[in-house]
Amino acid sequence: MTDSAPTIRLELPPLGTYGPRRARALMIQGTASDVGKSLLVAGLCRAYTRRGLVVRPFKAQNMSNNAAVTADTDVPPGPDGEQPRGEIGRAQALQARACGVPPSIHMNPVLLKPQTNIGSQVVLRGRALGNCPARVYHEMRQGLMPAVLDSFERLCAEADLVLVEGAGSGAEIYLRHCDITNMHFAERADVPVVVVGDLDKGGTMASLVGTWLLLDQADRDRVVGYLVNKFRGDFSLFEPACDTITEITGWPFRGMVRWFEGASRLPAEDSLALERPAETTGGTLNVVIPRLSRVANFDDMDPLAAEPAVNLRWIEPGHPIPAETDVVILPGSKTTRADLDVLRREGWDIDILAHVRRGGRVVGLCAGYQMLGRVVRDPRGIEGEPGETPGLGLLDIETEIGADKRLIEIAGREQQSGCRISGYEMHMGRTTGPGLERPWLRLEDGAGKVHPDGAITADGRVMGGYLHGIFGADEFRAHWLEQVGAQAARLDFEARIEAALDALADHIERCLDLDALLELAR
Repeated sequence: MTDSAPTIRLELPPLGTYGPRRARALMIQGTASDVGKSLLVAGLCRAYTRRGLVVRPFKAQNMSNNAAVTADTDVPPGPDGEQPRGEIGRAQALQARACGVPPSIHMNPVLLKPQTNIGSQVVLRGRALGNCPARVYHEMRQGLMPAVLDSFERLCAEADLVLVEGAGSGAEIYLRHCDITNMHFAERADVPVVVVGDLDKGGTMASLVGTWLLLDQADRDRVVGYLVNKFRGDFSLFEPACDTITEITGWPFRGMVRWFEGASRLPAEDSLALERPAETTGGTLNVVIPRLSRVANFDDMDPLAAEPAVNLRWIEPGHPIPAETDVVILPGSKTTRADLDVLRREGWDIDILAHVRRGGRVVGLCAGYQMLGRVVRDPRGIEGEPGETPGLGLLDIETEIGADKRLIEIAGREQQSGCRISGYEMHMGRTTGPGLERPWLRLEDGAGKVHPDGAITADGRVMGGYLHGIFGADEFRAHWLEQVGAQAARLDFEARIEAALDALADHIERCLDLDALLELAR
């Protein structure tokens, strides 16, 4: 998928074989990226689910390296009997959780995982098709519309209400002809639209009126109102602006959602959240994470950020890793070799090696684990130009990036403590070497087979593995914190997320007329 658009042929059942459309649907579009669409949809999903409706989230196309594993897939089991999994954007997985259902590939049929500034890995219905330059994807994506509509209709056949999230801005009219996720999708699926403006950014009136000005009359007529999100202060001061917006556009004002303080307790959608990282202070353990260029699945750190004893800090390019650091965590990355180059360009490799010499600890997760080895090879050019890149040499392992992607939810035990752990694997590399003789984890697949994972040094100060989500295991997290000299708060992290979703739903119930919004759906 490099020089020209590939031909994509999907074995899809005809529309209607899974039953007629049962659900009403409502689409939440934004005036820009990061206006709060994902969080708003998650809160609406929980609020309407608590009212007894069967609710499903849907986002036709997402762009994020923060992904989640799903159980359903169109791929048959492999020769070992293991059922391959799919993947979708983290935001849709959180929205599924808000509905009380497992995540499905049909909730986010197209996922783009950025690998360079001009290209992404394209994931269609849970399966990676390959890497694609932006211009090529721009030409081919209209061919994905049948799969997108099919997934949407599947959800509509099983739900009472489908809440559809747009992507970025719905007013990018130069993309209208090949759009699969905003106004063109809304037209094809016949879904009414509510437009959301972000008051925290400023320019809300201009963004809403500008959206109206750019849309053609048919798309304007599809909009059934607008919301103002992330409001702080006295709303009476902004009410004249709402009158002006409605006077110009004809769109009814459907309500205002105040700033939700609990947003930091929920997983973020993508790396835009790291532009304003929720860092923690006041603890005794200093944990730092280098901000890699293609950081992935960074919500692995959320459970640590929730611990009062942990000072969690993301180190931005241009800044050294502080000498007072206790633990360095190397996170996941979509491009392991390219981010090894980032480590060296920033001098972080020197900082990490000095940190280890001083007796500091290092944890590598997925790509971060690969970086801790002696070398990372990519002979087929899966993640970029073919070649190999030296690792940090802290673990006696080496990795080769392959074409097969491992996607699986998995559980097991941490080797040293015996604590139960669970999470998921999502990687394309195969790791070998003498370091594997001292594994960090022992994992159990769905067939009950136990296999070692990861590696740990003899002194226990450097460790890494492929398991995402390991710090979400409360017992293990508490043991690990106490091992590195910090007092654990004994949090129930999963209960914390559920409480945050309920608090978000309560917040939206107070701000909006949910009965009126439901009446808009069709």
